[in-house]
Amino acid sequence: MDFIQSVLEYYDELFPVTDAQKEFYEALTGLYASPAKILRIGCGTGLLEHTLARQGNDVTGIEASKQIINSANLRRRNQLMSIRFFLMTTDEMTQFLGKGFYNIISILNSRIMHITNPERLRKFFADCRQLLTADGTLVVHTVNFSQSFDQQFIQLPVKESIRVKLFTEIHMTEDGEQLLCQNLETGNGRLLPVTEDVPVYPLPPDELISYAKDAGFKTVQLFSDFKRTPFTGSEPEIVALLS
Repeated sequence: MDFIQSVLEYYDELFPVTDAQKEFYEALTGLYASPAKILRIGCGTGLLEHTLARQGNDVTGIEASKQIINSANLRRRNQLMSIRFFLMTTDEMTQFLGKGFYNIISILNSRIMHITNPERLRKFFADCRQLLTADGTLVVHTVNFSQSFDQQFIQLPVKESIRVKLFTEIHMTEDGEQLLCQNLETGNGRLLPVTEDVPVYPLPPDELISYAKDAGFKTVQLFSDFKRTPFTGSEPEIVALLS
């Protein structure tokens, strides 16, 4: 169950666009003719998308939550830039988006764990490969689940701003299903539910590489952050570049 309204006010604070992300995407878009065509899956309120559009890129964002995509569209309303947002799931991408069109596709902030089983993950990577140009790049940013996939309880790093903290936990049921719970703590100590018992699939890096190669990606680069620090296996996060 989702209570996404609880987090909307704080979304940009909890998921800011960092200087490292700006430099990362500036280097990546520089590999393609301008305007680079970018698709963000799970775009949230569209903060990163507006940053990229202001740099002259052609940007599309999709989001499965109607409340969140409404927030992204409100931000877009008075902006004269090449940017658009759609209410859409990952399963629907190839039905409505142009195949062979995008130079860069991104799925960030561990949103890939909401693709909840291996079959859907295989389809996701194959669909991304179809949507990308021949020389296109898929960016996957996620928590490193390599050491915790089979654990009964996983506590993810706390996201926090001056005003709030976002706590995220995954627990395993008796039949092996993994469920996500998130709570928001405000400055006065009040706890607000964000998600309760939402099925997820904590994707470990070895499976990510396997699905990517099966989908036709020839090159897989793993980094531990957007500064492109090499990933050795023990770092808390992964930034994967697939091409």
